[in-house]
Amino acid sequence: EKGTFDILAPMADAVPAGEQGGSRGGFGRGRGRGGDRGDRGRGRGRGRGRGQEEEKGWVPVTKLGRLVADRKIKSLEHIYLHSLPIKEAEIVDFFLKAALKDEVLKIMPVQKQTSAGQRTRFKAFVAIGDSNGHLGLGVKCSREVATAIRGAIILAKLSLIPVRRGYWGNKIGTPHTVPIKVTGKCGSVLVRLVPAPRGTGIVAAAVPRKLLHMAGIEDCYTAAKGKTATLGNFAKATVEAIRNTYTYLTPDLWAENKFNKSPYQEFTDFLAQPAKKK
Repeated sequence: EKGTFDILAPMADAVPAGEQGGSRGGFGRGRGRGGDRGDRGRGRGRGRGRGQEEEKGWVPVTKLGRLVADRKIKSLEHIYLHSLPIKEAEIVDFFLKAALKDEVLKIMPVQKQTSAGQRTRFKAFVAIGDSNGHLGLGVKCSREVATAIRGAIILAKLSLIPVRRGYWGNKIGTPHTVPIKVTGKCGSVLVRLVPAPRGTGIVAAAVPRKLLHMAGIEDCYTAAKGKTATLGNFAKATVEAIRNTYTYLTPDLWAENKFNKSPYQEFTDFLAQPAKKK
């Protein structure tokens, strides 16, 4: 059954940020925002400014961003290989923008008790993936639904992880399932992923099924324990289990690797030059 705030999720992108506050009903009415400001609302003004910035193009502010914008780094896997932290969502867009799809898992109201009454904000859970080995989960809280979703999408891109896939039996065709049994835990929720034969599909509840599909896993058995009704913890536990696929050293990874220089070392001369202004 869908709650009131699950129904709001698909509509959030269609409603401008400034118009969300006015149609919120009884939550936090009369304090903090002011309902009669019309076009002077803070959300509406910020939305305009942000749109103009996006049209100008991306100006990287980190060393990694500069290397990506100058095409010194060819793929996300090169970044993951050297465990470089991604601090700009545009880096992910640069490599995967066409393939990435996002989905709002849930929007829930959260309240804080203040001297003036309750202050209500909206918490958005957004999953993002390309169905080909990349998955991210973002959680963001904001006064307005649209702002919370936008923030959660950015955080999901920043937390994008590589997904390791494998085989159930013979290594025929492309990898289709998790390579080993893996477990993830968040709060009381424990999620276990078990490899499945080709053609099985994803045997899971609604939340893990969405996440596994977005990660590019075609066949998988799952088992869950704990309070799975807590959707946030259920989703986080599933993402942790998927992340753990790369934490196990299996025999196919025993080969000796020749390590290359980190991009920061390799392109140190380029990074020493001042950034070009666009």
